[in-house]
Amino acid sequence: MSADASPTTPQSPTVRERWGAAGSAARAWWAGVPLRARLVGLITALLVVGLAIAGGTTAVLLQRHLVGQVDRQLATQAETLAHTTIAETLFASPLSGPRQQTVLPSDYAVKLTTDSGLWADLGREATYSQYGTPNLPAMTAAEASQAGSEPFTVDSSKAGSTWRAVVFPYQATVNGTTITGTATVSLPLAAIHNTIDTVLLVMVIGGVGVVLLGALVGGWAVRRAFRPLRQIEDTAAAIADGDLSRRVPAAPVGTEVGRLGAALNGMLSQIEQAFASQSASEHRMRRFVADASHELRTPLAAIRGYSELYRMGALTEPAQVDDTMRRIEESATRMGALVEDLLTLARMDDGRPLRADEVDLMVLVGDALSDLHALDPSRPLRLEPDGGTCTVLGDEPRLRQVLANLVGNVVQHTPAGSPVEIGVTERDGVAVLSVRDHGPGIDPEHAARVFERFYRVDASRARGGAGAAGAGGAGLGMAIVAAIVSAHHGDVSISQTPGGGTTVQVSLPLAVGATSRARQMSADWEPSTR
Repeated sequence: MSADASPTTPQSPTVRERWGAAGSAARAWWAGVPLRARLVGLITALLVVGLAIAGGTTAVLLQRHLVGQVDRQLATQAETLAHTTIAETLFASPLSGPRQQTVLPSDYAVKLTTDSGLWADLGREATYSQYGTPNLPAMTAAEASQAGSEPFTVDSSKAGSTWRAVVFPYQATVNGTTITGTATVSLPLAAIHNTIDTVLLVMVIGGVGVVLLGALVGGWAVRRAFRPLRQIEDTAAAIADGDLSRRVPAAPVGTEVGRLGAALNGMLSQIEQAFASQSASEHRMRRFVADASHELRTPLAAIRGYSELYRMGALTEPAQVDDTMRRIEESATRMGALVEDLLTLARMDDGRPLRADEVDLMVLVGDALSDLHALDPSRPLRLEPDGGTCTVLGDEPRLRQVLANLVGNVVQHTPAGSPVEIGVTERDGVAVLSVRDHGPGIDPEHAARVFERFYRVDASRARGGAGAAGAGGAGLGMAIVAAIVSAHHGDVSISQTPGGGTTVQVSLPLAVGATSRARQMSADWEPSTR
């Protein structure tokens, strides 16, 4: 370090920095004060400021009013008293020098002067003893004439006492001698000061009482106003503990707390629904996995069992080998169909976009009827209307799968030879596809659940069957129908057929601008009940 370098000394903070630090500390302290304490403190501070302003204003106005009364009293009596005193003094003892006169009304004091100096100081000893002597300014007659007869306030020889005075010029001739001077009439203001002090004392005492009462009432009002917020806090704590059914107590919707409570209750309802939906989804997923595992375990066990028989050499005859291979193939086919159905449902759940082609439902229904006739040639089939077009926007392979599953259910769960009607109509921009059978039907208690995955109305039904793929006994056929229709922004419902049987209705939006003769041919068509 160079020789001329000096050690650095810390600089003291500037006034601005100190004020900034103090302000930051005050803001930090204020931020930590509870809102209720802030409101009560603000109410108390406002009361103190308001009462101080009201007290000060009252004291000033009262003083002006009382001084005005003294001025009016001086205006009505001072001039007469001055002239009377001048006349009495001049004729009683002209130019005899200062003298004391006690014949004055009330607490008045009169001071007579000539332009050359003091002449007479008239006032009561008791008055001077109590209020002191007014310190009147020296003033000539000319100066008094210029100033006018306006009252003014002067100090007193006694501390804390003041006088109100008015000056009158005079000129008189006595024994050929002209005398000019002033006559000053004064009144003490001690009574006014006492009155103001008494009023201020009363206002201070009353103000302290008002501030204390205001703080108490304000604290009670704030606590009462914050009661809904405490209830919201308790509700939030209960929800955090797991009680999702807890709600904020209702309040008038016109208030801020009411609107906040309504918004929170709406949010809590959505949260509860979301949790309930999540729980139900988890339950369905667990059940889905369990049912899928069970459904896959059965054909896997069959394949494994027949394979072990073959490996152990238990199949010695060619017919036994052929039968075992056939059974293994059937189990593998059934397992493949189940896996395909599960993949279809997974794609639907994943929300993968479908194709949006113009699809003629009448063509799909005709193909489905052909498949149904091939499966059971003895069934009476009916299509209404017989002809025309009904175009919707959708994925044709998926819509064919819907019809295949519905037709497969009819074949599997209704007696051979029972009639089936399929109808296509258009109503209010919606295409309605109806598949009606006359089998044993489904009880209402099961109708609401047929679209659930792995749900079977009769658990004893055979899981094979001649239905289409996915329409076997695993309980996924109608679930796939519901998923595909929902992905097409449609709706599916199930009801009882009059006279016995089941009717499934699928509603799909019509293609915009699509032409259709089915609307003109059968707008009011209802399937027959034969």
